[in-house]
Amino acid sequence: MEEKILINQLQNRKIQPTSMRLMVLNFLVKNEAAVSLTLLENHFTRSDRTTLYRTLRTFEEKGLVHRIDDAGDSTKYALCPAECTCSYPDDTHLHFFCTDCEKTFCFRDLNIPNFSLPEQFIPKKGNFVISGFCPSCAA
Repeated sequence: MEEKILINQLQNRKIQPTSMRLMVLNFLVKNEAAVSLTLLENHFTRSDRTTLYRTLRTFEEKGLVHRIDDAGDSTKYALCPAECTCSYPDDTHLHFFCTDCEKTFCFRDLNIPNFSLPEQFIPKKGNFVISGFCPSCAA
């Protein structure tokens, strides 16, 4: 993706554009599935885990990505659309975890079913994950 567009995406979320942040954002944009810290580490071999983790945390804190705790071994991160506020229950949606390739996909148009929690429970975030086989692995 063009660097100017990436810079605008960061600045729109009040994130200072650095070369590492631009590279991570570009990597996220190019991936169809959510990415884990381990995947980023394997891709950015010259970067340390702490820098990559801090980049993801900044992106999450500023609403550029959301964290997905799927059925896999690691937390994954996916880009949020520009209008996303990562607020509950407005921006909750379905995720699909492929048990074969271990990719996690966001389905932003599929909302978590409506439900009522008992009065004492106060939700802050919602995460709904279905696991199975993605189209590539099911073939």
